[in-house]
Amino acid sequence: MTASSTHEQREHFAYCVQLFGGTTAFSRRMGIDERAIRRFINGERPLGATLLEDTAKELRQLIVEATAAEQEIAALLNSGPSTAP
Repeated sequence: MTASSTHEQREHFAYCVQLFGGTTAFSRRMGIDERAIRRFINGERPLGATLLEDTAKELRQLIVEATAAEQEIAALLNSGPSTAP
């Protein structure tokens, strides 16, 4: 693996962490210490295939959860007038 591809992997991993709401939210969701996550992002620890696979799996789960939340909002909006002021 070249240095640039390692750097790109870390940048993409950092982007994925942000999709979960940041380091703290990602840490809780994945069950990984926040310091370890920062070390992965900073290049102090190598990104392993298992971590990347687990991240991809959780991203797929996040898609399912976000889709369900979006459908709930759509249903609320389509159910008629709101009673809110």
